[in-house]
Amino acid sequence: MRRTAKDTTTPSRGAFWDILTFDRLFAGALIHLVYWAGLGIIALLGFFAIGAAAGLALHNSWPLAIAALLGGILVMLALGLIWRAACEFYVAISRISDDLNALRRNDEAAAQARKTAAITSAAD
Repeated sequence: MRRTAKDTTTPSRGAFWDILTFDRLFAGALIHLVYWAGLGIIALLGFFAIGAAAGLALHNSWPLAIAALLGGILVMLALGLIWRAACEFYVAISRISDDLNALRRNDEAAAQARKTAAITSAAD
């Protein structure tokens, strides 16, 4: 029987052991920081595109400057949506993992209860 983080029948080895054995995932708590850091990088790319468009405009290449500005904004919006979808996918997978762990714990507890009931009824 695998030991889980909330298993009360076996002594706890500690949170560090749970992380080493992947019994408990900690990246789910960090995904918000990763998401905002990624959005910051995407915003920097948007500022670079605006700077490139301004540089083109200073060289009197207005049609190219407008195209660079619009292209940069569209790429920034697309990257933002893709980044959001990737982070949401990771969160969904983490929640599925948590739900499966809870189902496994419930199944193990029910199996243990059936085993105890069988032993008790056999002893009577």
